[in-house]
Amino acid sequence: QVQLVESGGGLVQAGGSLRLSCTASGSGVSGNAIAWYRQIPGKQREFVARISRDGSANYADSVIDRFTISRDNAKKVVFLQMSSLKPEDTAVYYCNVPASWNWGQPLASWGPGTQVIVSS
Repeated sequence: QVQLVESGGGLVQAGGSLRLSCTASGSGVSGNAIAWYRQIPGKQREFVARISRDGSANYADSVIDRFTISRDNAKKVVFLQMSSLKPEDTAVYYCNVPASWNWGQPLASWGPGTQVIVSS
């Protein structure tokens, strides 16, 4: 059973930065790809970024060149470094194990997420 807990959210000024953390537990978790998702107020949850077990990354067009996903397999932590934040990045951010055939399909239960608020 894979369990994921998000942390690192907060209130930040537009143009600022935050680093989110996704702490994983469970057997074999280091072999899984991990993805970040977000739910913007009034909208459906959307894909943000994915990192494979070997560190290759994929990003949504809306965050490319601003967000960086990374992982520390030994510590079982995945990070999302967010820079040049915009008010439209305001959302609850979640991590999960993505299905390889559909990155929007979670394979583990959703955690509580972490709130990011970007002020203008």
